[in-house]
Amino acid sequence: MLRSADFSNLPAEPNAFVGRESDMDELVHLMRVSRAVTLCGAGGIGKTRLALRLAARIASAHPAGVHLVELADLEKGELRGHVAAALGIAGDLAETIGGRRVLLLLDNCEPVIGECAELCRDLLGACPGVTVLATSREPLRVPGETVWRVPPLSVHGEESEATRLFVARATAARPGFELTDETRPLVTELCRALDGLPLAIELAAALVRVLSVGQLVERLDDRFRLLAGGARTAPARHRTLRAAVDWSYRLLTPQERLLLRRTAAFRSSWTLDLAEWVCSGPGLAEEDVLPRLCDLVDKSLVALDGEIAGQARYRLLETVRDYALEQLAESGEEAELRRRHLTALARLAGRFKEVLAPGARTSWPVVERHVNLFDGLKVEVSSACDWSIAIGMPETALGLLTDIRFLLIGSGRKLDMAERLDRLLALDVPQVPRALRGQAMILRAELALAAGDLEPAMRCARAGLELCAAAADVYGEAVGMVVLAQLTGEQEALARALETARQSGDLVLESMAQGTKARFGLHQGRLHEARRAFEEVLAISEELDNHYGQTFSHIGLAQVARRSGDLATAKRHYESGLSLLRHVDARQYTVSCLAGLGRVALDQGDLVEARARLTEALVLSRDAGLRTGIARRLEAWAGLVAAEGDQRRAVLLVAASVTLSGRQPDARTEDVLRPARAALGEAVVGVLWAEGMNLTADQAVACALDGALPEPSAAPVVPVGQESRLTAREREIAELVARGLSNRAIAEELVISPATAARHVANILSKLGFSTRTQIAAWVIGGR
Repeated sequence: MLRSADFSNLPAEPNAFVGRESDMDELVHLMRVSRAVTLCGAGGIGKTRLALRLAARIASAHPAGVHLVELADLEKGELRGHVAAALGIAGDLAETIGGRRVLLLLDNCEPVIGECAELCRDLLGACPGVTVLATSREPLRVPGETVWRVPPLSVHGEESEATRLFVARATAARPGFELTDETRPLVTELCRALDGLPLAIELAAALVRVLSVGQLVERLDDRFRLLAGGARTAPARHRTLRAAVDWSYRLLTPQERLLLRRTAAFRSSWTLDLAEWVCSGPGLAEEDVLPRLCDLVDKSLVALDGEIAGQARYRLLETVRDYALEQLAESGEEAELRRRHLTALARLAGRFKEVLAPGARTSWPVVERHVNLFDGLKVEVSSACDWSIAIGMPETALGLLTDIRFLLIGSGRKLDMAERLDRLLALDVPQVPRALRGQAMILRAELALAAGDLEPAMRCARAGLELCAAAADVYGEAVGMVVLAQLTGEQEALARALETARQSGDLVLESMAQGTKARFGLHQGRLHEARRAFEEVLAISEELDNHYGQTFSHIGLAQVARRSGDLATAKRHYESGLSLLRHVDARQYTVSCLAGLGRVALDQGDLVEARARLTEALVLSRDAGLRTGIARRLEAWAGLVAAEGDQRRAVLLVAASVTLSGRQPDARTEDVLRPARAALGEAVVGVLWAEGMNLTADQAVACALDGALPEPSAAPVVPVGQESRLTAREREIAELVARGLSNRAIAEELVISPATAARHVANILSKLGFSTRTQIAAWVIGGR
């Protein structure tokens, strides 16, 4: 007969249960509304411990008993007899249980998953009071089953579940263990590297009795050998990390094992298309990839990791991938898989190039999907290039990178490929066509230009142009000419770039050439010319439905309007730009629009709106790690806090901005410092400038957002002068420039030589960062 009421064979908890508070609350509610719940997850994820905790929480709702049935070591055909023995039943299970309210906890169903499904179906159908709680790598797939995927422990933050678990177990292993400022980030790194897997974290924590946390982190490259010291009384599959993964691997079918080890070719994540292209082959036809992938997801060895460009994205936990990599290396297939991986990514890059080809007129949603797809696959692109470098075969990788050049150079989506491109180009193999090498050199010039490295940018652009010209590559020449124009800004170079771009028939290149002309016009104060060029870019971009180009144009037109004093038009253009790129990660453009709106609000005297917009821009720059963007935003913040009356913080922030950007102080700097000197005095501003120069990016951001001031220095602060400040004579000459006087007229006015007047004007231009006398005049008039 069934064991007596209030029976429970749940074991006592061996140590404190850490974390999963919200998971537990959700599961308690779930058990009230579902009679069959399966906790699914990878080996070592903590399914059994969570199930035992849950069963204890809800035991009072099952007066006929809570029965734990462990199935890990069961052979096929033994299930029903084993369950009957656990329940103390000699006869028929369903008949004996009848209507009693029983909680049946079936732990580790994998070895007999089919029999478990049949048993649950029978008991749930015949016994209305039975509730089944199961743990398994894969669902039972019975009617009425609710599958709850057990997530890894949270790993972000100092108080994450993973960190709390590590500390609890480390303290047990070494009494007195505690987190310090030095070990706290190491523990966070360790937990993240272990995927938040409770088993791995517990095994690592146990080792603090013999190793420091730093040593644990250093040795994680060989995690299976390192984490091999579990409790002797634990099940064999939980004594080492390898045993946990081994146990899951042995339960797979041959095709499932084949697919699992082949997915190790992906460093981070993949889509179904990529899996079919890369992982199909001997033993696994392309049409079999999807069903086997579903099997691995069900068995919790492959994780479904959201979506990327409308496609499901998959990944392996790092521990599972390390194991799969070992299997792949032993199979002898690794070289072929790496080649297929590179070829598949090059195939995707070729598709992206096609949607931007002259005459394609591809709609923005299609372009957007490709952009987001490559953004999600940037780790795979890096991995493929690294493999090409390792084997000394650069051609396919160079083609991949040149096909996605717009993604590498544009709007803050850089995949950081400069170093890899250098190494690929250094592999001077004859198989690489001259045209391809030329385009790759020009791409390298663009990356150098984006980084502000002008000398190597010029060198690479000229070398690339020569190669493309020798290969009669019209498109490559057009790209190179545009890049050369971006580097020099010379009117002749701009005209040639525009003509060459038009001859290539590529409207995207033509818009880039016009954009280059617009930027230089804006920089040099030729506002009418800049406006016309930006309007040309906008017209082309609207024809192509290119939201990147449209946003670039709106930002440029907003800057022209703001400099012309038309704040309403500037605001309208910034808002238009901001609305165009809602569904792609174009951070630099987004930040530019937000910061522009903040500056416009500041010009209008709306300090509340200015603070809100500039906060958004600075936070986004900080979170994206855009150092240059942070520096620029700090300069705007200096203007904001100055307008709010905080001159001290204004000096600190503008000094930090100049230092972090690596530029010289200029007219914008002087606009902040001039009123600060009037309010605080020369000496105080010099000291504040020195303190601001020593702020880190994080400290400067905190100073802006939270008002956090730097700690007083123990040593006296030596005041530092600001190179943007004009001498009395230079200020006098700047006023004369603003009146429209020529150098000869200035010389006559001041009774100095024309050469001396010219030298003073050159110094003013250099100090203020200007290139034309018109800019000097506008700055003087604006400061009156």
